[in-house]
Amino acid sequence: MNHESLLKLARWKMPFGRYEGWLIAELPEPYLVWYSAKGFPDGELGQLLAMMLEMRANGLESLLQPLKPKDHSRPPMKPAKR
Repeated sequence: MNHESLLKLARWKMPFGRYEGWLIAELPEPYLVWYSAKGFPDGELGQLLAMMLEMRANGLESLLQPLKPKDHSRPPMKPAKR
């Protein structure tokens, strides 16, 4: 994992779903575990989600805190689909 990957983890936003607009670094661990079981999306987004889960599993998410945008506010979570 390099500096560029860490910056992406800290600054990329989830582009869809219940957590649309949330920083990948702020996604709840159960959501990442669910994606792991379901299968991460293809491409860079899936790679970032897998890296975030690995960081959480190893207690390393605090490394991303200084890299997060200072002006970011988390949007509300969307209701679950029924």
